[in-house]
Amino acid sequence: MGCGHSHCFDCISKFVASKIQENIARISCPNPGCAGVLEPHHCASILPKNVFDRWGDVLCEALLLASDKFYCPFKDCSALLLDEKLNVVESECPECRRLFCAKCKVPWHPDMACSEFQKLHKDERESGDLQLMHLAKDKEWKRCPNCGVFVERTEGCPFMKCRCKCSFCYKCGARTKDHHCSKCGT
Repeated sequence: MGCGHSHCFDCISKFVASKIQENIARISCPNPGCAGVLEPHHCASILPKNVFDRWGDVLCEALLLASDKFYCPFKDCSALLLDEKLNVVESECPECRRLFCAKCKVPWHPDMACSEFQKLHKDERESGDLQLMHLAKDKEWKRCPNCGVFVERTEGCPFMKCRCKCSFCYKCGARTKDHHCSKCGT
């Protein structure tokens, strides 16, 4: 549309397929500097069905606002999903049928509120890390306010000295200089 250039069917088909692989929805004429645009319905008869269908998908995706779409958090799925701005947290991917958190946009984090999950460092959000967090919560372990390592108090006063040399109160987590905490009075 908008130009008089002609190309062989095979070249146009490969050109469109390459643009679709790049998720480009609006495909211009292959001639440099040409303002002409290829239209899907004009190319349908020369494109393989999978390329034509994918072009339709890319056009639909382009219509969605970037803030309204996200992808399934499972790397082996990555299905396009819509954020419908509902108060839903636990959701199921319609493609892979696995649970994910619609608020955090990550695999489901059972036994942990979204606010707790979002406080975690990026390198602590895998399933093994979440199991450790759950165990630490059950055992009432505390984290060093300096290095973040988990510490377990087995006996004695709440004064703790971490392996990083940071001293802190086991009850409230405040840094201390001696065996008395001015924050919680112990």
